[in-house]
Amino acid sequence: MKFSGIVAEGVIGRFYNLLEQDLGGSWINKIAMLMKSTQETESYKWLGQVPQMREWIGGRLAKGLREKGLSITNKKFESTLEVDADDFRRDKTGQILIRAGELVERALAHWNGLLSDALLVGHSTVCYDGQYFFDTDHNEGASGTQLNELAATQVPALNVTTTTAPTPDEAAKAIMGMIAYMLAYKDDQGEPMNEEARSFLVMCPTPSIWTACSQAIKSNSLDTGSGTRDNPLKGQGFNLDVVLNSRLAALTEQIMLFRTDVRTGAMIMQEEEGIKLKVLGEDSDFYFDNDAFRFGTKALRNVGYGYWQYAARGTFS
Repeated sequence: MKFSGIVAEGVIGRFYNLLEQDLGGSWINKIAMLMKSTQETESYKWLGQVPQMREWIGGRLAKGLREKGLSITNKKFESTLEVDADDFRRDKTGQILIRAGELVERALAHWNGLLSDALLVGHSTVCYDGQYFFDTDHNEGASGTQLNELAATQVPALNVTTTTAPTPDEAAKAIMGMIAYMLAYKDDQGEPMNEEARSFLVMCPTPSIWTACSQAIKSNSLDTGSGTRDNPLKGQGFNLDVVLNSRLAALTEQIMLFRTDVRTGAMIMQEEEGIKLKVLGEDSDFYFDNDAFRFGTKALRNVGYGYWQYAARGTFS
């Protein structure tokens, strides 16, 4: 393909160099597993957990697997940048290369947007067990009824002075309470699901909640309003991260907690075709008709819900 000078080649080169650096949000790989797809729709079967070890009394006691699941259909996404041929030729300050870099950043941030959109409707969209992802009545096999849509009834520490701006001390108690609640989740065999959990991500929707949670995680001591006390999150053996996700800004009184030390995840990123760049250059009909170049990205992907037991949403009250 012929280009007007070396700038077009530079745009392509810069695009793929930045793409390889993976400048996307660091939290996506902590809460979601990437699944490669080979067709329009993929079905995921949740077969339940294998039986727990038992004392061998009499013969073997065989148990089957519980079959549930969900399907995720890939969608086609694109982003296209058009550059006038004369502007292309005159560019002396690298502005077009900068725009190419922004095209990559938009593409990489796309996962952030898809996952955030799914989390925003997690209280009204079903996951593999047929219940809403964030719900109050998950029930599988011998698990009993379980909740990951949490309020002060389940975690008393979610009752704070100001729901949109908890203090660091209140945030620390709320995070600890939500962790304790998640540690008690059981699988369909009635066995603890998160007993080995040690790493969690706290996702905050607003700067005020993020500030409180950040201080709650980092500080050794916390101001209670009538003195200081040791931070209950310290010395427990947990690895805690906190992230501000402004895409969730509509949730002004909530935080989300995710377990991150698992091979699977709370969310699924499904990809049939990764991000690719195509160019309409000087040899194209578009260039002849419009005296302009076009740079277009494309991807085939979608997201879905994984294990709800690795996520919880808490509402301050």
